Amino acid sequence: MTETMWRCDQVRAGQLYNRMMFDTQAEAEQFAQKMRQMEPDQTFSIEAIDASKIWN
Repeated sequence: MTETMWRCDQVRAGQLYNRMMFDTQAEAEQFAQKMRQMEPDQTFSIEAIDASKIWN
């Protein structure tokens, strides 16, 4: 497990729709790109998160 996780938030109409966690930025970007093609009305944001904030 890495010390940094990547959070990808899907937002629709200003509300959080889905939140996914990834081990690498590339995985998060790949997921967001595929979802943009299927769900063009959603906004995606990708952010680096310290893994210690997720798990104890």
